Formats: sequence, C-alpha cells, structure tokens
Amino acid sequence: MSVRPTDTTGVGGLSGGAAGGNDPRFHGEPHLLAEPRAGVPDIIDTLDGFQRYCELLSQGVGPLGADAERASGYRYGHEDWLVQFKREGAGIGLLDPVALAAQGADWSQFNDAVGDATWIIHDSLQDLTGFYDIGLRPRRLFDTEIAARLLGLHRFGLSAVTEYYLGMTLAKEHSAADWSYRPLPRDWRNYAALDVELLAELMDHMSRDLVRQGKDEWAREEFAYALREGLQPRKPHPVPWLRISHINVLSHDRLGQAVAKALWEQRDRLARQYDIEPALLLSDAAIIEAARKKPHNNREFRAIRSLNVRVRIHTGSEQDKMFERYAPIQRSVKPSLWKTTIQQALDLPQDQWPTMPQPQHDAQTNAPRSMKYWQTHHPHRYETLQNVRRVIAQIAEDTHTPADVIIKPQIVRNLCWTDHPECRDVAGFFTEQGARDWQVRLLAASVSRVIM
Repeated sequence: MSVRPTDTTGVGGLSGGAAGGNDPRFHGEPHLLAEPRAGVPDIIDTLDGFQRYCELLSQGVGPLGADAERASGYRYGHEDWLVQFKREGAGIGLLDPVALAAQGADWSQFNDAVGDATWIIHDSLQDLTGFYDIGLRPRRLFDTEIAARLLGLHRFGLSAVTEYYLGMTLAKEHSAADWSYRPLPRDWRNYAALDVELLAELMDHMSRDLVRQGKDEWAREEFAYALREGLQPRKPHPVPWLRISHINVLSHDRLGQAVAKALWEQRDRLARQYDIEPALLLSDAAIIEAARKKPHNNREFRAIRSLNVRVRIHTGSEQDKMFERYAPIQRSVKPSLWKTTIQQALDLPQDQWPTMPQPQHDAQTNAPRSMKYWQTHHPHRYETLQNVRRVIAQIAEDTHTPADVIIKPQIVRNLCWTDHPECRDVAGFFTEQGARDWQVRLLAASVSRVIM
C-alpha cells in the first residue's frame, strides 16, 4: 500500500539506498554525548559576529541543523531567546536574536547565506513560527520528529531518536530553563549546541530508512506541509480568555464566566506590562476557584488562599532559582487588585455577562470526540466509525505506521459524522480536511468500500 517515489530529491533532500537494505538501527550500548566535538561555542550577540557567521554559512556545504530556545513559563511572549545552527564548514552558531534585533541585524543576510539548503529541525512546528517572526525563511525542510513518527518509532524525542539511530543520548537537564537569562551559563550553551550537533548525521540515517520502508515520498509531502503551516504569522485565539484551563466547568454559570473573564483580562494586562508568564501572577486554578465561589466580602475573599499568596513553583531543581527571579514582580501585584476585579465583575448587569460560544458539531470541522456520545445518540454513525477505524488500523499494521500518523483521527470522525457517509467523495473530503496526497492515495479506496 506504500507509494514509491520516482526520484529522491525535492523537499527535505531525501536520499539513500534501495528499499530492503540493512537494518539502520544502532546495535550496541548507547553512550551519552557530553559536549559537541568542536567544543562549546560562545554566544553571537554582535553585528560583527553575526556577519562573520553568515559568511561562514555561505561557504558551508550540506544541510543546516536548526533549533530554538524560548523562555516559556517565565516570560509573557513566545519569542526566541536563542537560535542555534550547525552546517558543515561553518560549525555551530548560537545566536541571540533579541540582542541582534536591537542592533538592527538583517536576517535576510542569513537567509541568503544558507540559500536553498535543507533545514533539519526536530518538531519543526514548535520552531518555525518563531523563525518566521525573526525573519528567517527556510526553503526546504527535514523534520526528524515527523520522520520518526512515519517510521513507526515508539519514542520520538530527539534524544531517543539519536539513541535509536546513532547510539548517542543527549542530556536534557536544561530543557525547561529560563533562556532569557543573561549571560547564559556554559552548561546551558552546551545543551543548546548539542541539540544541533547530530542533526545532519541523523537526517542521513533516517533518509535511508524512509527509502527502505517506501515512505520517502510520504515524508516529502509531510515536510512540505509542515513548512507551509509553520511559516505563517501567529493566529490570535478568537476568544482568548477561553484558554483558561477547565473553563468548561463554568459552561452553565454566566456570572462565573464574567468573573473568570475579568480576572483573565486583568492578569493578561499585568503580565504583558511586566513581561512575565501570566500563571506566575495568578494560576488558572485560582481563577476557576474564584469564579465558582464568587467572594462577595473580605472574609470570603481571604478564604480563597490562592488569591492571597504569591504563586510559587517548586520543582526541587535549579529551576526554583529561576522562578525566584520574578518574585519582586509577583510581590508588586497585591491581592486587593484581584478582589477589586472580582467585585467589578459581580456588579456587572446581566446583559454584560459573557456568553461562551456553543460547540458546532458539523461534519466539516468538529465532530464530537466522545465515543459515549456517539454510542448513545448516534449508534449508526458509531458503527460506521468503528468499521472505518478497523480498516485504518489494518493499513497501519501493514505499513508499520501509527494510525494517527496515517490520518488525523478528527478527520475520520468528521467523515462519519453523518447518517449517509456513503454519499461522500472520500478522497475529496480527506483533501478538504487537510489530508496530504499520500494519505488520500493510501486510504480513500479502502475507506470508501467499507462505508458503502
């Protein structure tokens, strides 16, 4: 059922031997890669350093390993605080995009230096949007996480994949660090450099394995799709305050929704002002508790402890010191501000209470996820869904590919969310829903037969 390509070039620059070659896995005892072979590089945070590295990249050869580090959980925004690259002939570059932006760095110079080289990124959708914001424009992509999923690996973190193919594991002790901290300690720089040290070698091994399994064309389509999706401006949430965790517990409590919305908006305003992670000022759990209890006086407000104490995060690791850097900002926001915000929400007239949008169970975008709901209210649709799932599971087994990689489960649910799926053009429906051509070719005929 696999689709064989007619060439081995294009998106991702796949290449390798014929299918049916030797097992590409590393056989032996894996070992920890302590630091890059060429040593731990310094940070590039000046225009002169930036231009020199661009010159090295222009003289380099082969693909470009790329990664980025953010300050998630510490700072308000999602910007990259460090971007790291490696190319044969240029070595590893650790670039500070914030410092370089302040000095007027022109990232088109970087893009020109790299040209049409393939960018190797692990979990590219995590990094491409940040690259786009900076001004980076990759032209071709090889995503080692996508490749790992297509190849049926059970673990697809970067360290697990390098261990599987190269027999090397990577230390991950700084993955949750506050990357806005300056100067970056040496061991942090070492961690960041290791994330790109092995990407080119990993791409070589995975490319051969994709060819061996007859999935190189699948990979090219997936990489092209990820590149298009990732290089898009960030899309704002249509109703931002609905991102509060467990907001659904207030689905029938409009006054509670008003309290939650007011607290979220106040927290967001302060977090933006102080450039701090909103949850370090007030947790989502505290917002929900306040919205459910609706304190009307000082006694009731003081009884909600989470509104009256500074948010503290204890990990038992070095991260605790990083969080403590933000304690002065946390202490500057007094509990009385939350109390005033709650009271103002409680005083709102009913016609100013927010209304949560109702879920739309249409077959195009949002068939329900609950199988209990399907069984109880739409048993015929549920039976069709189960039949389709069995067919996809068999194809997944035959191709040694996880079913959720072969097709998104939501697309399958959407297809079956009708009493007459047999009237559908399955191939056209899959395409409209965002399935790639290889998925349509692999599935459409078999799924069409089972729903007839």
